[in-house]
Amino acid sequence: MKTVNLLKEANALQCLYVYNKVGILNEHVLSLVQVENRTLDFHIHETSDELFYVIEGHFILETKDNQFPVQAGEFIIVPKGVKHRPVVNSLTKFLMIELAGTLNKENSGDLYEG
Repeated sequence: MKTVNLLKEANALQCLYVYNKVGILNEHVLSLVQVENRTLDFHIHETSDELFYVIEGHFILETKDNQFPVQAGEFIIVPKGVKHRPVVNSLTKFLMIELAGTLNKENSGDLYEG
């Protein structure tokens, strides 16, 4: 066991769009990532929900029908099967939690390393 300071770990990130795995909870991966000026394509996770917790900054989670602004200190859970995309305009640091194998280069960007 070890303690993890999310803010310290997020502030230590050197690159944009690189997922830093900071823990595993059962079969779920906890990853930190910082993102700026990026909108991913709409996509669906068929087998797992996905959680975005904003440590610093803000973004909009878009579905086909709605837009959900998410601010620092807030999180949003995208249920499996919901078509969505994150829209990030300014530097934002996230904790993401998803079932191992959910994220890949197609839905997370070319720099994703599984």
